[in-house]
Amino acid sequence: MADYDFDVLVIGAGPGGYVAAIRAAQLGLKVACAEARETLGGTCLNVGCIPSKALLHASELFEEAQSGALARLGVKIDSMSLDLDAMHGQRLDAVKQLTGGIEYLFKKNKVEWLKGRASFEGKDMVKVGDRSVRARNIVIATGSSVMPLPGVTVDDEAIVDSTSALELPKVPGHMVVIGGGVIGLELGSVWKRLGAKVTVVEFLDQILPGMDGEVRKEANKIFKRQGFTFKLSTKVTGATRDGAGVTLTVEPAAGGAPETIAADVVLVAIGRRANTEGLALDKAGLAVNGRGQVEIDHEFRTLVPGIWAIGDVVPGPMLAHKAEDEGIAVAENIAGLTGIVNHDVIPSVVYTAPEIAGVGLTEEQARERAKEAGGDIKVGKFPMMANSRAKTNHEPDGFVKVIADATSDKVLGVWMIAVPAGVMIAQAAQAMEFGATSEDIAYTCHAHPTHAEAFKEAAMAVRGKPIHI
Repeated sequence: MADYDFDVLVIGAGPGGYVAAIRAAQLGLKVACAEARETLGGTCLNVGCIPSKALLHASELFEEAQSGALARLGVKIDSMSLDLDAMHGQRLDAVKQLTGGIEYLFKKNKVEWLKGRASFEGKDMVKVGDRSVRARNIVIATGSSVMPLPGVTVDDEAIVDSTSALELPKVPGHMVVIGGGVIGLELGSVWKRLGAKVTVVEFLDQILPGMDGEVRKEANKIFKRQGFTFKLSTKVTGATRDGAGVTLTVEPAAGGAPETIAADVVLVAIGRRANTEGLALDKAGLAVNGRGQVEIDHEFRTLVPGIWAIGDVVPGPMLAHKAEDEGIAVAENIAGLTGIVNHDVIPSVVYTAPEIAGVGLTEEQARERAKEAGGDIKVGKFPMMANSRAKTNHEPDGFVKVIADATSDKVLGVWMIAVPAGVMIAQAAQAMEFGATSEDIAYTCHAHPTHAEAFKEAAMAVRGKPIHI
């Protein structure tokens, strides 16, 4: 049989795939990466994390100026207007620079980009476009795509998904967001700030499923104050184009009389599903689980020797940074090193204003586990309104919560709502990675005045009392 073309072939060039390819090349392996998209970086860089943050940042600045928030600080703008084309332009520029950067890194590290859609021809053979290649190790890193909603057909004009919601040519009068999760709230925030009325329809009885219960309730209150309308415990049964707009049909989740909602734009944001269709996994001896994902062991091996999988295509949270860490780990495992990802310490962030972030167990999860083990937990909280920097910046919303084991004092989870929560949560994740106690955090000196002092004081509140409340 012919020699192998590559030591490692990565299928997919998203955050997990391109990182795995680069790391494997750094470790001296001959690497190729198959990607059908015209640019590298996957969903995250092209139509996800990066462009949405570009619009979130720009729209936040617009709202600060338009709402009079800057004027109250003495920054007066005599006249202002929205240039949506320019806002989209800076978004596209950010995407172009970052995707181009990945292409440069591929060349620098001698990773060959195989352009085309990949499918298995055997356990070590993959067809990419018109070319068949053989690799000692194959990493499936095909990511995820938008989950469709029965009865609601996306047309990328009046009924959009998270991709086409980034491209709207004008601010809608009324946007209805189907799904009260991270993506829906972030994109809803963009268009709300730019002038749209936003209604969020969520099947569950509260927004942000999977997050700490107290955080979910507080976030709901904050978003309502910002002008969001929520229809919780509500099921969407259909959507009909009505001229330039959409008529949405909804009913109570528990059953009841239907009603209609008129919208200019409907955003479908009910989640994502693993990209496994078209891979011909059966030809490699693989099958997917009930959720369409590829099952792996702790070292990212599939059931077939030499085939590995990472990122959104495997079980676990669909987060770019989780995929990146798995990309590094799988490359190191392939190279004979020890690649490890602590899946108990994966932070999650909602990039709204204020930001919402968490890592580890929610209070509900921690109490349940403690009860099963015959133990207990302690919880410390500190409100941002008592934090000097938040007060100075007129950013009073939110709090920091530290959850610790009542006996060992080991930190089990940290949850927060604060303007820079996405940055603050990194300290919590690092502390938990090192097995910190709440006392360790409480006795760590934090610079003053910073938002991060709220984390210190929440830790102080676990076993004693914070100073500033």
